[in-house]
Amino acid sequence: MALSVHPSLAVHAGKWLMSEIVASSGLAVTDLAGHLGVSRQALSAMLNGRSALSAEMALRFEKAFGLSADTLLRMQSAHDMAVARTYADKVKVTPIRSAA
Repeated sequence: MALSVHPSLAVHAGKWLMSEIVASSGLAVTDLAGHLGVSRQALSAMLNGRSALSAEMALRFEKAFGLSADTLLRMQSAHDMAVARTYADKVKVTPIRSAA
């Protein structure tokens, strides 16, 4: 049996990074984007939850702040799955039966 995360506990990794890391660092998003080597628009979209955290961006945060990229990606994945579960009943797929 797989463990599931209650949707209320699944936080978008970008929103968590914004509230817990970026805000406390005192860096402006523009300055942080320059330090990370990404565009301000891409960073802002991720930090505000408009786009998902990519593996490359997770690696950049790992290198800059000492966070685990793997943990950040698990956080993003849990959030994505919680969102998908909210409309799972609209996904119409029937099971494939084995011929054996």
